[in-house]
Amino acid sequence: MNAPVLIMGARGGIGEALTRKLAAHQQPLVLSARDPDGIRGLATETGASTVACDALDAHSIRSAVETAAADNGLAGLAYCIGSIVLKPFRSATESDFIDAYRLNTVGAALAVQAAAPALRKAQGSVVLFSTVAAGQGFGNHTVIAAAKGGVEALTRSLATDLAPDIRVNCIAPSLSRTALAEQLLSNEKMAESLAASHPLKRVGEAADSAAMAAFLLGGESSWITGQVFPVDGGRGALRTRGQ
Repeated sequence: MNAPVLIMGARGGIGEALTRKLAAHQQPLVLSARDPDGIRGLATETGASTVACDALDAHSIRSAVETAAADNGLAGLAYCIGSIVLKPFRSATESDFIDAYRLNTVGAALAVQAAAPALRKAQGSVVLFSTVAAGQGFGNHTVIAAAKGGVEALTRSLATDLAPDIRVNCIAPSLSRTALAEQLLSNEKMAESLAASHPLKRVGEAADSAAMAAFLLGGESSWITGQVFPVDGGRGALRTRGQ
């Protein structure tokens, strides 16, 4: 049997879309969530296994990875766990910064550290997630941009440390229709305004980032490592008229 891909944070959003995309190509999968009962349906639908994992607990991360790793290793690891913390800088607290960094950056680092032996065995690939805001200086994004900036730096450092056996890349989406962004997109006028801020005139879908993640986890990207890929409707590099 082929080595599985471990998708951490498979409940909803990009993790769920990635699960469905890889399952369509008969890739063995292990899905993690803090409460595995919440992903039983997805696991049944896609033939995946499940494992409990609290990304804020180092022991839980190690245990989940050890459970997920098959005898022949891990073909891939996608750390799809994250947060969106938007608030004025004057209102940001010490806990805001620490919690965001712990979940987004430290959690990813610990997951890769735990998975490295199994990934090395299968010549596996890692995909992490940042945000377009990490490179753009958007207002009210200091907390999450700082944490995701750490993920981008982590990507490059890990790619160096783990080469040539393990590839590590990162995806930086713009605003996408996921559960995390539901509050921002529930207002129709706000959603239209946010869509208009992208040169491609729409917000992203989970499937957009999942498609890039699937590519980076697969063999067709075997000469790509240490990169941060924007999947952002052009928002990070282009400006619409009037901006």
